[in-house]
Amino acid sequence: MGYTFLELRGKEINPYIQEIANLRINVFKEYPYLYEGSFAYEEKYLQTYINSPRSLFILVKDKSKYIAASSCIPLLDEETKLQKPFLENNFELKKIFYLGESIVLKDYRGRGIGKSFFEKRHKHALKTTKDLQITTFCSVVRDKSYDNKKAESYRANDSLWTKVGYERQDKLIAEYKWPDIGENKESIKKMIFWTRQVPENTEG
Repeated sequence: MGYTFLELRGKEINPYIQEIANLRINVFKEYPYLYEGSFAYEEKYLQTYINSPRSLFILVKDKSKYIAASSCIPLLDEETKLQKPFLENNFELKKIFYLGESIVLKDYRGRGIGKSFFEKRHKHALKTTKDLQITTFCSVVRDKSYDNKKAESYRANDSLWTKVGYERQDKLIAEYKWPDIGENKESIKKMIFWTRQVPENTEG
């Protein structure tokens, strides 16, 4: 691909807060997140990853331009509302690694960056988590009333997620709040988890 991948762990994220925040705000303003972002929220959000020595943030550069980012962290190190669906369904948090997000600027999608993100995060999870059983992430669910917010070029990621071994788990749901584009008030969003079982014979 000819891009530069930076792998940042824990406190190594600190110097790149602005770059990561800019990417998240830029990409998540699109459907389905429609996120009215702010740097203050992003700075607070990233603190969870900075505080975890086992977290990983991957930043991708095309020459001097930051074009993509991805993250992962042990579920044990995440906030309570993200852990809650798993605790309520009797999962062992210590055996689960949470893949936070993958964001790619529009002009760079479809070039294999998303697949590389999964490979790098899976490798990191195996190296840093004893008896790893599950990797997981969650995605916002929008009803059909939001279909008019989709860009013509919008393509759901479900096929990629299924291709790399993930299954949607309709019983695992977290709730988050953020303001939609053009709104001043936060509203509740349902986030449905996708999970992937780690093969027993996988070596770290």
